[in-house]
Amino acid sequence: MTLVKRGEIWWYDFQFGNQRIRESTKSSSKIVAKAAEQQRRRELEQGFHNITEIRENRIRVLRDVAAKYLDDYRLRFRGVTFAEYAIGHVTRHLGDKLLVDIDEAAVLSYQSSRLKELAAPKSVNEEVRFLLTMMEQQGDVIRASLRKKKKLKLPTRRKIGKAYDADETHRMGQLSRKSRSPHIYLALTMALNAGMRDAETKSLQWGRVHLDKRYLQVGKSKTNAGDGRTIPINSILYQAILDYSVWYREKFKDIRPEWYVFPFGSPRPHDPTKPVTPTGDVASFIWPCVATAASPRWRWHAG
Repeated sequence: MTLVKRGEIWWYDFQFGNQRIRESTKSSSKIVAKAAEQQRRRELEQGFHNITEIRENRIRVLRDVAAKYLDDYRLRFRGVTFAEYAIGHVTRHLGDKLLVDIDEAAVLSYQSSRLKELAAPKSVNEEVRFLLTMMEQQGDVIRASLRKKKKLKLPTRRKIGKAYDADETHRMGQLSRKSRSPHIYLALTMALNAGMRDAETKSLQWGRVHLDKRYLQVGKSKTNAGDGRTIPINSILYQAILDYSVWYREKFKDIRPEWYVFPFGSPRPHDPTKPVTPTGDVASFIWPCVATAASPRWRWHAG
């Protein structure tokens, strides 16, 4: 046993399964500190032997487990942005904890902490899913227990999709034409008439726009089934693309197959060889428009 006094408080410092355990006893009494160290050892040993698995995994720090999990995730899955986001929050709150110390109480505490940060319940549920998956067998036990107690998932809002009527759609179109961004009307028209995902719209290249045959071809999509699918161009979208192409050709002096329909640049597009960024015109303009343009008080603030 090794006790070290820092100021008025005793700390214990010992090795357990090749992992250094250095923690405060939160006590100024050496007798209490010794008892706290003994209790801590018993907790570690009980947790260590509680589940049959490779012992080294039970005493690893979550931060190390998360890093290894993400490395493997990147090899297996194409979309890793949300996984990195979710695991980043898990690591921020629980990264310094040993796996053996993460129990039901720790998971419930994590949920509360994230809600205090105004995280959406749905996002917190996904973060907890990643946490328990990384913990493997130990996570399975916690998951089963929390599910039985109906505490595994936070309740989420169930929103029913709204179908805009003709007047609302017309008003959105009128307002989008007044935007200072040259992207917005075409982006909105695609959202309303092509059913493309935000990322698919953002990454659309002219070589995939076939006006002569009246169809668009999606490039890389969120799902394998979505890759390369074709979307008919109706008369409304056809005219919007024609009008937009006039501006595009005047701006860049040409339209090349490898160039992006929505070029990079803020507040004004200037590089057709790169698409708008995730926080650029298309991503930040389409959905605020669809979500709020039906309101009579709606105004466009984008630059």
